[in-house]
Amino acid sequence: MNRKRRIHMDIAVISYSFTGNNQLLAGSIAKELSAEHIQISEPKTRTTGTIALDMIFSRTPRVQPAPETIGGYDLVLFFGPVWMGHVAAPLRAYFKYLKSHPQRYGFLSISGGADGTNPKLTGDLHKRAGTEPAVLIDLHIADLLPDHQKTVRKDTSAYRLNDSDIHKLTHTMMQKLREVI
Repeated sequence: MNRKRRIHMDIAVISYSFTGNNQLLAGSIAKELSAEHIQISEPKTRTTGTIALDMIFSRTPRVQPAPETIGGYDLVLFFGPVWMGHVAAPLRAYFKYLKSHPQRYGFLSISGGADGTNPKLTGDLHKRAGTEPAVLIDLHIADLLPDHQKTVRKDTSAYRLNDSDIHKLTHTMMQKLREVI
């Protein structure tokens, strides 16, 4: 009997979520992969105003745990929103760490999508981490909303993933992740 041997990879799932959607999805993927799930937190409460200022001025906020905690993994999967076409500010410190301490990473996101796709995301990740991700999955809440509804930011930012969404999105992401793991 010819059995395919699984190679064990030490995987970390690092997540930041303003609305909770990326956190739920990251937790589901971490469970599927039997990976450690590390949740990013900030010392100050984030508002839509601080999101805009961080994006406009390209600020990198202080975060916990320290970015150095991602060293030593075979693969680091980052989960977080895409803000104005760019990686959410709380993830920036980790990508800066990757730039000087290269390691294999992926970026997975569920974000609004009311304004369409994020064509500059790959370039933003490359600029910040020094290399392109092994996997990039950029999904949008706009795709979960009814087709008859004109998608606007107010609707996508208010949407919270339900159990059915999480199950469906986890399945979609796991199919793509299996190609790189």
